[in-house]
Amino acid sequence: MSEETAEEAAESAAEKVAEVGAGEVSGEAPLREAHAADVAGREASTPAAAARDAARTSSYAPTDRTVPTRARERATYDHETVHAILDAGYVCHLGFVRDGAPVVLPTLYGRVGDRLYVHGSTGSRPLRMAGASGEQTEPGLPVCVTVTHVDGLVLAKSAFHHSINYRCVVVHGTAHQVLDPDEKSAALDALVDHVLPGRAADSRPGNAKELAATAVLRLDLREVSAKMRTGGPHDEPEDLALPYWSGVLPVAPVYGTPIPSDDLVPGTPQPAYLTPTGDSPC
Repeated sequence: MSEETAEEAAESAAEKVAEVGAGEVSGEAPLREAHAADVAGREASTPAAAARDAARTSSYAPTDRTVPTRARERATYDHETVHAILDAGYVCHLGFVRDGAPVVLPTLYGRVGDRLYVHGSTGSRPLRMAGASGEQTEPGLPVCVTVTHVDGLVLAKSAFHHSINYRCVVVHGTAHQVLDPDEKSAALDALVDHVLPGRAADSRPGNAKELAATAVLRLDLREVSAKMRTGGPHDEPEDLALPYWSGVLPVAPVYGTPIPSDDLVPGTPQPAYLTPTGDSPC
């Protein structure tokens, strides 16, 4: 998925959510605060506010949790880099503590402005732990979310200096369950469009039963860092003459030819975003 295409989709989704939050969509009420307890001490907790926050500064402020202990020169905190890495991925890893033990789950995600959304079953433990109280007084779920891309295998003369070229983002914060129906609907559209921009409009929206069985978590991008490695191996001078090949084996996603489902209605056209002449998914 190209960064440009994903960024455009994210901006479109951000506009939609911002409209919901500001009450600008005809016939829709302003976005209600999903967690009243989280409002205290904060300027606002709406998607519109999150989008505004993303534009106020060009970088996230480093914290004790986002400054790496090793290779600090590889870390960056600017919005453009962080967003590009997030928008180019498909799966994040959601980490939290359950019964005193760490748990890490892979899941789909989507970004809208300066927020991440992940979804799951209403019966899943992290969704329940994030707060489903009707009074909306739950404190939320402390989490750590990571997204990683492997761009190359770095082969060195020595085993010690083998490495990988990568891009990754680490997000710390407190996740809250999205209870407002308008925000939830917009977030689910963003999740679908994150996989393939335009797909949400090219599929049936969730019905009442499906929406009731689906929960969405919201995580503000506030405590965030990106880290990257590029280039070749860093061999010791005394190893350079050794008779072993060294260098980088690039790694990149490859998209195959779309395979229609067995029950696809004959004559159904293939979407332009799945063809080489249309918007590429990568």
